[in-house]
Amino acid sequence: MSRISVRGFAVASATAVTTVGAVVGVASGDPQTTSSDNFEATAADMTLLADIPAGQQAQVQTASLTLQADAQAAAADSSARKSAEESARIQAAKDATAKKQAAEDEVQRKADEEKKKKEAEERASRSEVRTTASAGSFPVQGSYTVAEVQAMARQIVPADQFQCFSNIVNHESTWNYRAQNASSGAYGLVQALPGSKMASAGADWQTNPATQIKWGLGYMNDRYQSPCGAWSFWQANHWY
Repeated sequence: MSRISVRGFAVASATAVTTVGAVVGVASGDPQTTSSDNFEATAADMTLLADIPAGQQAQVQTASLTLQADAQAAAADSSARKSAEESARIQAAKDATAKKQAAEDEVQRKADEEKKKKEAEERASRSEVRTTASAGSFPVQGSYTVAEVQAMARQIVPADQFQCFSNIVNHESTWNYRAQNASSGAYGLVQALPGSKMASAGADWQTNPATQIKWGLGYMNDRYQSPCGAWSFWQANHWY
């Protein structure tokens, strides 16, 4: 029972007791309890049990509990909403990170595939060049002019690499297939050091420009991937 209901019950009880006492006093002839004025005054100060609505305390208590329940429900809804928003934010961040990583992985995968494809093409190109160069047949002569040597080179070196190859030969030997460096011993069009290295392309490396061109092209491909790669290195270092 709430405080209000206890108080109301106590007041009503006191009223009832007072009323009974007054009746008893009248019956016994007690002058203090037979005064109608005192009785009425006392009754006026009292709250009769009948004056308190029977369901008031229950209604107040129910209303209070309802307000508390509503407040708790609102707090729970707010907490649940915040929790859901935070979960959604975290998930969105994870999704964004995963999407970014997937995109980066795809870019890397394509780059790797492109690199492998390019390397395969370069290997195939070098292989084709070597095959073509090896298959090239040029009549053996006692001597060759610069124009003749350059014509050989154009047939052996791929067209898109010829200018780079020519640049190196111009700087190394000015297209003189018998050029020899007196101090180092480098020999031939591409100044192989030592010149005997070119024997891998043919035993006539000292007198046959075609043999020197084939060896020089193979060297540039193996070490610099192409004559243009060799020329880029030469420009930076003035040797290759």
